[in-house]
Amino acid sequence: MSQATLDLFLQKVAAEAASRCFGTPVNPADIAVQRTRKEFPGDRTLVVFPLTRISRLSPEATADALGKSILESVADVIAFNVVKGFLNLTVRPGYWVSALEAAGADSDWGRAAAGSLSKVMVEYSSPNTNKPLHLGHLRNNFLGHAVAEMLSAIGHDVVKVQIINDRGIHICKSMLAWERFGNGETPASSGMKGDKLVGKYYVAFDQWYRTEIRDLMDRGLSEDEAKAQAPSILQAQELLRRWEAGDEDVMALWRRLNGWVYDGFAATYEAMGVHFDRLYYESETYQLGRQEVLDGLARGVFFQKEDGSVWVDLTEEGLDEKLLLRKDGTTVYITQDIGTALQRYRDFPGLERQIYTVGNEQEYHFKVLFAILKRMGVPHSERNFHLSYGMVHLPEGRMKSREGTVVDADDLMAEMVQTARSMAEERGKLDGLDEAQKEQLYRQVGFGALKYFLLKVSPGKDMLFDPAASIDFIGNTGPFIQFNFVRIASILKSAGLNWDSPLAPSGLVDGFDEMESDLIQTCLDYPQVLQTAAASYDPSLLASYAYELARGFSSWYQDHSILQESRPELQRLRVQIAALCGKNIRSAMGLLGIDMPDRM
Repeated sequence: MSQATLDLFLQKVAAEAASRCFGTPVNPADIAVQRTRKEFPGDRTLVVFPLTRISRLSPEATADALGKSILESVADVIAFNVVKGFLNLTVRPGYWVSALEAAGADSDWGRAAAGSLSKVMVEYSSPNTNKPLHLGHLRNNFLGHAVAEMLSAIGHDVVKVQIINDRGIHICKSMLAWERFGNGETPASSGMKGDKLVGKYYVAFDQWYRTEIRDLMDRGLSEDEAKAQAPSILQAQELLRRWEAGDEDVMALWRRLNGWVYDGFAATYEAMGVHFDRLYYESETYQLGRQEVLDGLARGVFFQKEDGSVWVDLTEEGLDEKLLLRKDGTTVYITQDIGTALQRYRDFPGLERQIYTVGNEQEYHFKVLFAILKRMGVPHSERNFHLSYGMVHLPEGRMKSREGTVVDADDLMAEMVQTARSMAEERGKLDGLDEAQKEQLYRQVGFGALKYFLLKVSPGKDMLFDPAASIDFIGNTGPFIQFNFVRIASILKSAGLNWDSPLAPSGLVDGFDEMESDLIQTCLDYPQVLQTAAASYDPSLLASYAYELARGFSSWYQDHSILQESRPELQRLRVQIAALCGKNIRSAMGLLGIDMPDRM
């Protein structure tokens, strides 16, 4: 019986006991069950305050009557105590042993059968093709990928996608600057990754544009006038018009630069350890969105103003009127999103929801998008979800792509690997590893530190990134969890076991201490934590669980002999505890995209 099953069982027997004691039917769902706080004796706590309305007794008397009834009727409950309106139940030790052994023997412990739940889609990354991926993209990718993995683990059929923003004024700026300043430079001739090379010319355009703005302002124009009349921006706008008109020379240049960027992105994604099942391109979906809006206009879903522009009125939904097509018939950003969303429903029949991993500055945008889809009659559109996340800040402040002040994703990952290399060499515990094994270890520790640091914070919160703190072996870090996993693996190896070895039953029904009972219960919490994390799209819950389990194991390990324990049955139990701790840590961290090393 899992923890969740136990809690449901206790809800049921508590409701039955309440009905017996107080003569009124009670809904089991109305009784809250939770882990007993460590300062009180017991394993599970029932909140009985809501029952006082039918017992007509004080909270303490209500809990006492309920505890006596449960104690008489449930063999697995061996004691109870009352603290105000809380009933603390003590479960027989043998129950925890049986539950531990059942979990350890389950190869799919904590996970549901693949495809047993609905088909869902998770969108993440979704970069512009005018610059390389940066620190913010790392949080986005790690978050989206982890959510997709968690949803898959609880049984959903998950499709991972990204929409590549490959058109618009941003890429035209890079194209124009490359034509003006590039002298035919390519990734091959420069030795630069393609995305970095294109990003270099995006920065170059901004510098060019700023110089022209200053010159025009020196001639007496206002700043707004100078920004609108600068020759560079006018040329970029003309390049965009030629692109939209299908000018072959412009299209050839666009395909060339975007191709460089895609090659660069692919290398970065491989290093990140993320992947996608399907790629969508804005250049292919924006016209579809335009047609869908025109169809909606014909059906009366949208309305047209006197100037010819097309709008949707969402005031009934507490939103505003939203422009969908300009008066000249050109699209706006949300038009493309409408087309992309509808295309995905067609590409994946039965799709139950789409989850968009996008920064919190776009919260209003997605409220509008989902309201439009619902207005258009798209089934299940109200189930779509914006996985909104906060900004990643640096000690120096906010990153700015145009000014070249971003933290490059490739550079940061390389820095983390180098830091792991330096720390490992300083610790001097790499004897017996060849160079390939060492490099693998550096990547596991460096990337593990980076991913864990970015995922341990709840998505909705802004965060300050501190590379040095992320790779510390002490505290709430990826390396701390990895270190304890390696310690568990070493215990199993010394016992002649591996992760797939069947473990002999301990034969114990009691005789282990409170710390061990608590650690077993933390192990058994894993399925419920995974369910909660996936349902709330919050990998930080899984990260927190992995840390608490590793910390609990570390404290227990310091105070308890395992392989040196003289009593065979207790030794077997402790090996089982260690094994399930390791199994859960590896599973939880794996869903976060973090590999566990064999040694550190």
